Amino acid sequence: MQLEARVAFVTGAASGIGQASALLLAREGAKIAALDQDLDKLSSTVALINSQGGEVLAIAADVTQPHDMAQAVRQVIEHWGRLDIVFANAGINGVWAPLEELSPDEWDRTIDTNLKGTFLTVKYAVPYLKRSGGSVIVTSSVNGTRVFSNTGATAYSCSKAAQVAFVKMVALELAEHLVRVNVICPGLIDTNIDQSTQKRGVEDLRPPVEYPRGFVPLNRGQPGTSAQVAQLVLFLASDASDHITGTELWIDGAESLLKG
Repeated sequence: MQLEARVAFVTGAASGIGQASALLLAREGAKIAALDQDLDKLSSTVALINSQGGEVLAIAADVTQPHDMAQAVRQVIEHWGRLDIVFANAGINGVWAPLEELSPDEWDRTIDTNLKGTFLTVKYAVPYLKRSGGSVIVTSSVNGTRVFSNTGATAYSCSKAAQVAFVKMVALELAEHLVRVNVICPGLIDTNIDQSTQKRGVEDLRPPVEYPRGFVPLNRGQPGTSAQVAQLVLFLASDASDHITGTELWIDGAESLLKG
């Protein structure tokens, strides 16, 4: 197993990419600290990891709150005494709306969850990652990195672009401690993130462009899956990527090349 005896901290682990990644990392031998907003949401992830013989610690926390995230990392260390892998995956789409209709509170909620949440997750993990090296993986998006045609998604795209800059800065800072930091940029993936999306008045904002049928050329128009993204997370968490840091990797079936 590629990750035997290692400890992985996964945020947004209740569903989608977070859940699929937690399950795959556990199958490869990692002990999983699974974090989401409440324990009820994590019950499925916990049950699935237990059913495959893995070790899992469920943690309820709000990624936007410093106290919550500091305490969450302390729980991991108190439970297992080490931390090797951090997957900062929690995020929301937030409100997509014309700029003049987007409220400051709506902007703040998206930026806080996606960018501040990433910052806090990594910040409090760093002292423990420095002990013996490790891997940090951040979930960004094609939006804000390659795709800028989803008009109205300004707050979301800005948060995702900033995550890439964050990763590059931190990768250089932590390289001497053998901590690798990389960012994945998924395109259309079959998850429930749309449940956190509120769209207002964006229909008339989009340029009058007609795309070919289907937005994912590689997969005959079908979205990717969380399991496919989890394979990329495993690669970046494992020693197979031990000379890769400060890098963004797109996983979108060429969607962003078509729509960018």
